[in-house]
Amino acid sequence: MAQRNGLTLTDILITVVIALVFAVIYSLWDGIYTILQPFGLHLNELIYGMWFIAAIVAYLVIRKPGVALIAEFAAASGETIVLLQFDISLIMYGLIQGLVCELIFMFFKYKSTSLMVAALAGIAAALSTLPLDWYYGYLGMLETWNLVLMFSFRILSGALVAGWLGHLLYKALKETGVLKFVGQRHDNSHEGL
Repeated sequence: MAQRNGLTLTDILITVVIALVFAVIYSLWDGIYTILQPFGLHLNELIYGMWFIAAIVAYLVIRKPGVALIAEFAAASGETIVLLQFDISLIMYGLIQGLVCELIFMFFKYKSTSLMVAALAGIAAALSTLPLDWYYGYLGMLETWNLVLMFSFRILSGALVAGWLGHLLYKALKETGVLKFVGQRHDNSHEGL
């Protein structure tokens, strides 16, 4: 049977299911993030990467163009539903984060499922939050050292929580055998480092 390059209805449905699972996790994660805020020194930023993970996991499972963008948008939209409050800024963050992850995956021609690519996508998603944080006024009161510390922790979290943990979830799913009939299956895919 011939392999289809574009997204199939099954690909989209699996992507949305992954996104909805992470939408629930995102809404619960907000509580953990908030609990860490009073400890200072932006320790809460060390777990910020969870909000980038839907795009990475969905891409690793499906490996087709558009999946990361759809997953992160659907997860952000789903989070607004779970939280019972419409928040356009949340949806904007989801769109931008999904888009930058998509650019990383496109650079690797949608063939690599390596930890390095997952970590790079997490780092790119973390960096993409800077302009939006500035636009929404979240950064105006921070001193330069504080801003550097905040984004260093966020970038580290993007690499570890979104990249490494996302890759770990993908590997666990792959070991169960449930991914045999899902997404793009390349003979020449790169799973190294």
